[in-house]
This record gives sequence, structure tokens and C-alpha cells, in this order.
Amino acid sequence: MADARPHRFDVVLVAAFERLAGSVRHFLEVLDELNHLGIEFISHRENIDTGGPLGRAIVVIVGAIAELERNLIVERVKAGMRRAKLEGRRIGRAPLAIYRAQLVANRRAGMSLTQVAKRLKISRTSVCRLMKIVDGRRDQGSRIPDSSAIVQATRLDAAA
Repeated sequence: MADARPHRFDVVLVAAFERLAGSVRHFLEVLDELNHLGIEFISHRENIDTGGPLGRAIVVIVGAIAELERNLIVERVKAGMRRAKLEGRRIGRAPLAIYRAQLVANRRAGMSLTQVAKRLKISRTSVCRLMKIVDGRRDQGSRIPDSSAIVQATRLDAAA
């Protein structure tokens, strides 16, 4: 919109309506401003040109339907996650079971971050994050695995 106000272009071409704005209200506000500035709006996917009043009416209808579709998808996803949680299934990625003492020992023995990551089959970023936690430089947003994960990993290492 910053480029539209000084009339740096005459037409806005988008792949789809939802790429322009997050809600129908915002979409219509943007369209009103573009119309006021004399800038034409064209949507490739919906094949709609807002040059005339019929195009403008279709844009409003299609925009409302697109927003409804997005809202229905969000509701279905949330309902599915609630159901899965009630059934006792884990939502998201399982926590890593890492033997932190082995990680620290490897790192302090002079192994590079990449070497430690490959040996423990974790990412280099996880090695950095866990080393920060061990060294007391833990970020406020970091999550430390509970001691049961460490005990579990110790048992897995002992069995191997």
C-alpha cells in the first residue's frame, strides 16, 4: 500500500484473494483504497477483474466464501487435536531422550558440535541448545527435558 499511494503502479495482480489480506473486512478495505486510488485489482486464480461493478460484487462474495472455508478448516483442526488429546495421543513431536552427560563429555573431550550431533543422532542446533542449558546460559523460552527422559536415555545407553 505504501507503493500504491504515490501511484507507482496501475494494477495489482495476485495469485489468489487470500494472498492479499487475512480477512474479508481487511480485503474489502484494501480494495476500497485501491479503487479510490484508481488502481485495478486482478486475481489470477478466481479470474476476476474489479474494473466493473459486477467484478466488485463477485470479489465480495468469493472473499466471504474463502474466509468461511479458512474458518471451517481451523475449527476441524482444533476439534481433531482436542479429540486426539482426549484419546491420550501426543500432540506434536515426542521429546528427545538424550543422555546429556554423554553429550557434555563428548563436547568437552574436543568433539565438534557436528560430530557430537552425528554421534547422538540429533541436530547440531539441539547440541548447542543443550550445551547452553548445561553451561547455565539457558534462554527463558528453552525447554529442559525432565529427569525421566535422561534416566530413560541412560537405560537405553546401558542396554546398548
